[in-house]
Amino acid sequence: MHDFHSTRRDFLRQASVSGLAASALGTPFQQLLASEKQETKKHGAKKLPMPVGKAEHCIMVWLGGGSCHIDTWDPKIKGDPKAKKAGSYYDSIPTAIKGTEVCQHLSKCAPILDRFNIVRSVHHEVIDEHAAATNRMHTGRPTTGTITYPSVGSVVAHQRGAASEHAPAYVLIGYPNVTRGPGFLGSKAGYVYLTDTHAGPSGFTRSSRVNQSRQDRRERLLSKVRAEYRQKSFGGQTIQDYDESVAEALRLSGPEFMKVFQLDNEKSELRTGYGGEFGQRCLLSRRLIQSGVRFIEVSHNLNFVNGTGWDTHNDGQLNQHLLIKELDSALSALVLDLEQNKLLDKTLIVVASEFGRPAKFDSGGGRGHQSKAFSVVLAGGGLQNGKTIGVTDELGQSIVSRPVSVPDLHATIYCALGIDPSEELHSGDRPVPITDMGQPVRELFG
Repeated sequence: MHDFHSTRRDFLRQASVSGLAASALGTPFQQLLASEKQETKKHGAKKLPMPVGKAEHCIMVWLGGGSCHIDTWDPKIKGDPKAKKAGSYYDSIPTAIKGTEVCQHLSKCAPILDRFNIVRSVHHEVIDEHAAATNRMHTGRPTTGTITYPSVGSVVAHQRGAASEHAPAYVLIGYPNVTRGPGFLGSKAGYVYLTDTHAGPSGFTRSSRVNQSRQDRRERLLSKVRAEYRQKSFGGQTIQDYDESVAEALRLSGPEFMKVFQLDNEKSELRTGYGGEFGQRCLLSRRLIQSGVRFIEVSHNLNFVNGTGWDTHNDGQLNQHLLIKELDSALSALVLDLEQNKLLDKTLIVVASEFGRPAKFDSGGGRGHQSKAFSVVLAGGGLQNGKTIGVTDELGQSIVSRPVSVPDLHATIYCALGIDPSEELHSGDRPVPITDMGQPVRELFG
């Protein structure tokens, strides 16, 4: 008996080479393809259903600059930059996950690592461009001149919306960038951004001289003026995006959302435990989750801590431990704080960077770029936690087992949040799957 799929492929290949139409068999081409589809469905391998997670929120901790995986979550034999010996910069320590060690400066995360999963085998092919790699990690796709893809935060905002009428769906704690944006989904799936954890979003606080009654009159007048303008002009999507942004800003300008930024209401002991500015951003993230925000990105690229942030070329390597310790304090505090507030199972934490770094040291004692093997950490989110996924070689330079692509990583995030990663969005009339054929890491789901 001939294999249906191989003979069909052979036929189509031969037909394209010879220029023959599929009608040679007396069957219109579209019918032929439909027949093959039905046959594949009938006899082909069954597709496993996508797992559906229990998480309601996501906090992405972004280590901008390219954090070194073998100096944090995937330690190897110890190297020596002066002797040009490749390897990790720090010693390693045991963790709550049997057989899994991490860098010595992650001493607060290590004993609670059973709330985490380390994915040590993430990979992509972008090496030398931080911006392109950042775009890849946020959108799951390469940069293209024909379409601007939405970020993972915008997809979550679009698919799930805010969890409260008093909160936005997506908050960016850092500086705005197109790689974090909504792409073809439009401004409704965009973010509210803040750079100051105390004041809240710029422009959201109205003057004390404007009471609610006066504010309502202003909004009615603005609505009338905007409606008249739309009737007279043809601004298309630009005008629609502007109107949606104005409406969102007005919705969030009341006291319900703005009180989230009153960090002074937290116990001083808790605030101290979170640490400095980055820690306060993480504490604010917990408060934002409680207010109903669905997706938060927290940037940890504070260059002044070690002079270069996570981009540890040359001398940036010398004080990298200051960054790691700051991450350790804030991340461990966030996990335990969410757990204390019964929010950890509902909140997926993702710790990611644009790529990792090689085991060899550069001429200045720092490290270059590496994207063919690096680590991403997941915590909470109702996952089967306490697992280490993937293995890299003795220097963390290549993947030995269980590779996880960026689309696979995104599919895992989406499934954890109850979003089908194979569902199609639309850029105009063009259907675009949420992920580029990504498959979730099924070992993390019950």
